[in-house]
Amino acid sequence: MNFGLTSEQQMLVEATRAFVEAELVPYENEVEKTDKVRPELIKQIHERAIKSGFYAVNMPEELGGGGLDHVALTLFERELGRTSFALQYAVHRPSNILRACNDEQKERYLLPTIRGERVECLGITEPDAGSDVRSMKTRAEADGDDFILNGTKHFISYADVADYIILFAASGVEETKRGPKKLITSFLIDKDTPGLDVRMGSRSVSHRGFHHCELVFDNCRVHKRQVLGEVHHGFDVANTWLGATRLTVAAQCVGRAQRAMEMATEWAATRKQFGQTIGKFQGVSFKLADMATEIEAANLLVMQAAWKTAEGTVQDQDYAIAKLFATEMLSRVTDQAVQVFGGMGLMEETGIERFWRDARVERIWDGTSEIQRHIISRALLRPFEA
Repeated sequence: MNFGLTSEQQMLVEATRAFVEAELVPYENEVEKTDKVRPELIKQIHERAIKSGFYAVNMPEELGGGGLDHVALTLFERELGRTSFALQYAVHRPSNILRACNDEQKERYLLPTIRGERVECLGITEPDAGSDVRSMKTRAEADGDDFILNGTKHFISYADVADYIILFAASGVEETKRGPKKLITSFLIDKDTPGLDVRMGSRSVSHRGFHHCELVFDNCRVHKRQVLGEVHHGFDVANTWLGATRLTVAAQCVGRAQRAMEMATEWAATRKQFGQTIGKFQGVSFKLADMATEIEAANLLVMQAAWKTAEGTVQDQDYAIAKLFATEMLSRVTDQAVQVFGGMGLMEETGIERFWRDARVERIWDGTSEIQRHIISRALLRPFEA
């Protein structure tokens, strides 16, 4: 097996890292203090991302996207992860779910999103439907050629800046061997649709500038042409997306851990106590060694999942293993990085504490660590029908 990068992949890594250092890192402190990304800053980075070829890189070239393969895209996401900047506001990668658009929807939603003219957000999670998605209460009732939507979504990322929502709603019930099961349909909902109200949600300690919103549907009427995919088959659309996003989260965690380790290493090499740099003490140097080891292991798991995706052999448990280990690794690495910094690690001036705070959410969104363990364990037990 060849674990090295091709010259093209190495160029992508270097170019992406340079973009992050030049266009995103300089604004981290501003976003951290204000908890927002200024519209003019979004526009600036948005334009530079398009000029650099870093916008919609996950979409096929024939649709106007960057056309990166799965391995290259994972390397790209890993490098983007090195910043605490609220990425989706500027360096947008449209949801893979949009690949399910029909011809009319492509012209209205997918292609403008790839060109950077429109932005989507995803509406799945509800107050009583987090990991148990099928328990969602937002419902879509057929009414002639329309559907009437009622219900509430929360923890909806980027709904404050999005132009439209990819919404999942319960549209019926089917009987199964295990009892009744809700049928889910996916919709494309323009944000200015009557009956839809977008509200700011609770403030999170993780990822400042990244806002969570609530979506309230009150007899919101949409035409059947707004259905994405087929009626009652919304999960078929969602399953195409979930694996890719879990790999994205895992890759970004590796990049963020690498930067945290670099910050801790530089501090250990320059901070002096007892007449010498603290890196000379094994209590500190061994922490750095553990960080490097865990990061390397996570990176290998992530790249293996990306390679399997490219080969068409990936399984759900491959994504679950990568996300589980990478997200929990990031928590351990950032915690140890704070420890290396000592008291200064908790001060805003050093910046390391934000990576520590940001790490906590990675084990929750896009499928909790417990959900990943469930996926992995079921894959192990399934051959035994246990």
